[in-house]
Amino acid sequence: MNLETYYEYCLSKKGVTEHFPFDEDTLVFKVGDKVFALTSLQRWEKNEPAANLKCDPERAQELRAEYDEINPGFHMNKAHWNTITLNGNLPTAFVKELIDHSYELVFKSLTKKIQNEITELEN
Repeated sequence: MNLETYYEYCLSKKGVTEHFPFDEDTLVFKVGDKVFALTSLQRWEKNEPAANLKCDPERAQELRAEYDEINPGFHMNKAHWNTITLNGNLPTAFVKELIDHSYELVFKSLTKKIQNEITELEN
């Protein structure tokens, strides 16, 4: 997956906004003001692309055991976040599934009011 595909896919999800809350390097995607994906732009420039995505703790353990490209989240709660190396070894469809999973976990944690507001948005 390249940066443009990652960026466009994350931003295509309903109610998603992009931010740089930490510095000019860390691109953060939020839904309902909660983070579901983040990446270092410098790592993409260095040809070491990776993204942090939220994940169900049990599934996170399974994915880490199965894929060398999936590790505990760098600078994140290691039980709930994975760092996914996006060097092309993982199929784009699979990475999109991981992004979807992260988005859904965060979306479901939002209040019903905010969920309804996002659901009613036009994309």
